[in-house]
Amino acid sequence: MVKICCIGAGYVGGPTMAVMALKCPEIEVTVVDISEPRINAWNSDRLPIYEPGLEDVVKQCRGKNLFFSTDVEKHVFESDIVFVSVNTPTKTQGLGAGKAADLTYWESAARMIADVSKSSKIVVEKSTVPVRTAEAIEKILTHNSKGIEFQILSNPEFLAEGTAIKDLYNPDRVLIGGRDTAAGQKAIKALRDVYAHWVPVEQIICTNLWSAELSKLAANAFLAQRISSVNAMSALCEATGADVTQVAHAVGTDTRIGPKFLNASVGFGGSCFQKDILNLIYICECNGLPEAANYWKQVIKVNDYQKIRFANRVVSSMFNTVSGKKIAILGFAFKKDTGDTRETPAIDVCNRLVADKAKLSIYDPQVLEEQIRRDLSMARFDWDHPVPLQQIKAEGISEQVNVLSDAYEATKDAHGLCVLTEWDEFKSLDFKKIFDNMQKPAFVFDGRNIVDAVKLREIGFIVYSIGKPLDSWLKDMPAVA
Repeated sequence: MVKICCIGAGYVGGPTMAVMALKCPEIEVTVVDISEPRINAWNSDRLPIYEPGLEDVVKQCRGKNLFFSTDVEKHVFESDIVFVSVNTPTKTQGLGAGKAADLTYWESAARMIADVSKSSKIVVEKSTVPVRTAEAIEKILTHNSKGIEFQILSNPEFLAEGTAIKDLYNPDRVLIGGRDTAAGQKAIKALRDVYAHWVPVEQIICTNLWSAELSKLAANAFLAQRISSVNAMSALCEATGADVTQVAHAVGTDTRIGPKFLNASVGFGGSCFQKDILNLIYICECNGLPEAANYWKQVIKVNDYQKIRFANRVVSSMFNTVSGKKIAILGFAFKKDTGDTRETPAIDVCNRLVADKAKLSIYDPQVLEEQIRRDLSMARFDWDHPVPLQQIKAEGISEQVNVLSDAYEATKDAHGLCVLTEWDEFKSLDFKKIFDNMQKPAFVFDGRNIVDAVKLREIGFIVYSIGKPLDSWLKDMPAVA
């Protein structure tokens, strides 16, 4: 029986290995992690991450050919293929701080693999890593191999949170990069044969190592660039009276462009987009390509601008002060159908409103209060480091932030409400009931363009929707970014 071990039981490792176990019943798959609480959660009825369909997959396979364990060395020792899906956070200090990827955890994993291995193994990069990381890992393994042969493959993930299980069942493509040697090609074939259990062979793309590594960064950068493009357009739409939804539809019907990732919003978030673009910027700079680096920097700048612009619109619309006012925040996750808050735009918007002395009342159907408070108190880039290394701001936010488990309670007596995640349940809220229980004038700031602005205005709300023609009230109180 082929044995697969995945180091890292997070958003990538857990779901990927669960689906792999389901589709390959003759392969034993073990997910290992040094975090005992995380592994305990994977072995419980309450999984550590929320993803539609994930629980069903885990329950079908767990205890049969899918296992979760903290005994990392034992399962690495026994495996034939080792996936490494550890964090590659942005460095917070030293060379490349704020841009470069921190490969500390990847290097530690590689050294451990070399130390405990007694047989040849295929080591698969599943984390998003800088170009030519495989070469560095290869050197570590080779110089510590004790005569054991290791083959390094790059197999980047292209999952979208909220649809990860669907994406794993029916991927656009599976990308495998390896060495152009007999041993390297043999390793590529071994991994391709695993995926071929359920993915058509023509959708499994095989490249060299460097192309596979760069393709992952490029894909995320291109997607983020589309979001920043439409968000930059949304500011112009508001200034001119155009409707960004109509503009995006007109542009998206061009088959050369397409409609995906053209929804204007308060900004993009998630664990990959910003981190990968910063990494790409650093790589460009290190290779003497400042013009290319500056191009990608602008994608990040526009995203930051959009979050600032939204928060400023809230303040300026409410008589240029939110001091002591209750602002309801509907949605904290970076997108619907996930509990993930990494780099969510809600963090920046909330922190900006708190700095203006607003009192926030936050509701999200999947994000726990502990996570929200931690996110609002954490130093930038620290979310991807182990909890003991995370720096929490000394000053508390408890007096200004209240986290509730009901949208109606969150909006009660509020002066305004901000929609920051596009959860479906927010579309069907009884806004007449909400309006009746809010302070007047009552404001709605829709950061996801999911509410019916016409109906809300008929109820009596003053409504701001990103990239849409401005309410007459808002025209008189322009936002200053």
